[in-house]
Amino acid sequence: MNLKLADPDAAQVFVDANSPERLDAPRLASWEEILEEATELARDIQILLLIGAWLLGLLAVASLAVLVGGRMADQTRRVGLLKAVGGTPGLVAAVLLAEYVLVAIVAAAAGLAVGSLTAPLLTGSSAGLIGSAGTPSMTMSTVGLVTAVALGVAAVATVAPAVRAARSSTVDALADSARPPRRTGWLIAISARLPVPLLLALRVAARRPRRVVLAMVSIAITVSGIFVALVLNTFLTTQPLAGGYDDAQVELLRQVLLVVMVTLLSLAAVNAIFITWATVLDNRHTSALARALGATPRDVTAALAAAQVLPALVGATLGAFPGGFALFHAINAVTGGDSDRATFPSLWQLLAVALATVLVVAALTAVPARLGGRRPVSETLQAELA
Repeated sequence: MNLKLADPDAAQVFVDANSPERLDAPRLASWEEILEEATELARDIQILLLIGAWLLGLLAVASLAVLVGGRMADQTRRVGLLKAVGGTPGLVAAVLLAEYVLVAIVAAAAGLAVGSLTAPLLTGSSAGLIGSAGTPSMTMSTVGLVTAVALGVAAVATVAPAVRAARSSTVDALADSARPPRRTGWLIAISARLPVPLLLALRVAARRPRRVVLAMVSIAITVSGIFVALVLNTFLTTQPLAGGYDDAQVELLRQVLLVVMVTLLSLAAVNAIFITWATVLDNRHTSALARALGATPRDVTAALAAAQVLPALVGATLGAFPGGFALFHAINAVTGGDSDRATFPSLWQLLAVALATVLVVAALTAVPARLGGRRPVSETLQAELA
């Protein structure tokens, strides 16, 4: 029941004077206390959303970097034609960058539309909020910030490959000849004694070291986010009163945490599938030659999948132990939280998360790897020669 006092500023005095002595009696709370509790809950929700936004931004950069790298490899001849007709390296880089800038603008518009519809679902009724929050108003500052972030992510992932392609030789770009692989003596010596799938997987990974690093970073970011989510969920389960939360507030925070984690895991899954498909496309000729020399389609499929599983294993290990701890302490340093009350996952939980991550990556990469490993050899070699 809400009471409206003649003097609202004296609400706390009224509460102190009329607080019941019995514990089972109705509790009195001033409007200042209700406002403080509602504001603190909103601040905690904002922190969770900001953590998720930063993690998603880092994953988006990794995803776009792989996308741009694969697209640049397919546009080598186009770059040569633009330079042959008089295009400067700056113009060529601007043309390549404009493609992803337009995509970023469309994605920002779609994200604003979806976000304005889903934001009210993250706010529930409470003692300080009667009814629902309604649809938030779309301000120009919000539009500008979201668009700037989308353009920034696209620029960070695109500028370096675009500039590198623009500075390439015009003659080499027009010829669009295959780049000879880098021969590393110790790698050849190690891989020569491995089974055929692992031999091919190691050499596939070695041909694209930057892509391997991006895959490891993507998995490490995802597992670090899972680590923080486990810590927060344990805190909400075992010590809700330490944070000043009631059951409804705990449930709301869990819903926000679930939204962040579902989005993070979805983007990580898309990254794994896309990186595998880009690897399949880059190794069409190599895979066809391996099959022509005696490798079976199963060997090639296993090699393409293993080329993603190996970085996933390293990334999951880094994200489970140092990455998760580092991210959690960084969040506490920014938000001023108390890490002493946190209960970290046990060793078996971290091992289970790492193992589950590797198994999920293996399952996600199996289909594109199988499609790439069963393409007819003659068709691939004839296409390369043409």
